[in-house]
Amino acid sequence: MEIGVVGLGKMGSQIAQKLSDSSFTVFGYDQDEELSKNLSSSYEIDNNLSSLMGRFTSKKIIWLMVPSGDPTNDLIKELSKLMNTGDIIIDGGNSYYKDSINNSKICSQKGISFLDCGTSGGVWGLKNGFCLTIGGSENTYKEVLEIFITLSTAETKGGLFVGESGSGHFVKMIHNGIEYGMMQSIAEGLEILKNKTEYNLKLDEITQNWRTGSVVQSWLIDLIAGELKKDSDLGKFSSEVGDSGEGRWTIKESIDLAVPIPSIYASISQRFNSKNKNSYSGKILSAMRNAFGGHTD
Repeated sequence: MEIGVVGLGKMGSQIAQKLSDSSFTVFGYDQDEELSKNLSSSYEIDNNLSSLMGRFTSKKIIWLMVPSGDPTNDLIKELSKLMNTGDIIIDGGNSYYKDSINNSKICSQKGISFLDCGTSGGVWGLKNGFCLTIGGSENTYKEVLEIFITLSTAETKGGLFVGESGSGHFVKMIHNGIEYGMMQSIAEGLEILKNKTEYNLKLDEITQNWRTGSVVQSWLIDLIAGELKKDSDLGKFSSEVGDSGEGRWTIKESIDLAVPIPSIYASISQRFNSKNKNSYSGKILSAMRNAFGGHTD
């Protein structure tokens, strides 16, 4: 099966590589020519969409992994002019689910099938597989199921088809809101431990202890335990913590549905507040974001 992967950043390049390592013929695309030079030579890479389209010998299937908002929306409009009836676009980025609903309609008008896929797993996806939640036509999902089987974890073989257009990204949006709250709780707890100076607590040993048998054991605990083992002061990390948008969208949705989410709301507020002070909890958050997603801000 031929597939084009558009957007070869941290996760996009891993998706392309994982598919290339399997039974797929992969064509890559990225606007950054310098980035392209440093990537695997196991698949062809273009910097021109028309050239990318010309590589296909059969049905065109495009997996998008580009920034949400205008970059994704504009790209889908451009691709819809270059693709044919029966071709397929899969948006695997962190797009706003309402954008995905609209993009599905745009593609439908051109006879192009569209799937929105929430993709979680960060920079560990190549090794561990990705957690995938897919929205759109179930028939289209089944048609390209081999793609999702290849990219997903062994435990979630094929990912999870969740419903109509927009639902895949909606579930991923809420997933990320939950992630914000979990990370904030871990960060706050560890800052309390660090400030109990009379005990001289070793946070690397504590988090390592929590990894087995504790009710808070999790991949996030695993990741921060690894970072604390390298440097308990987390000196290389800034206490300013960025947000990529999904948390804000989660808050908007909670208001629309009148569902209270005080923990998630507080965690996002704290990310805004992190720009105003130098805190250890902020460094904990930055360290976790870098460990799972390669985020440097």
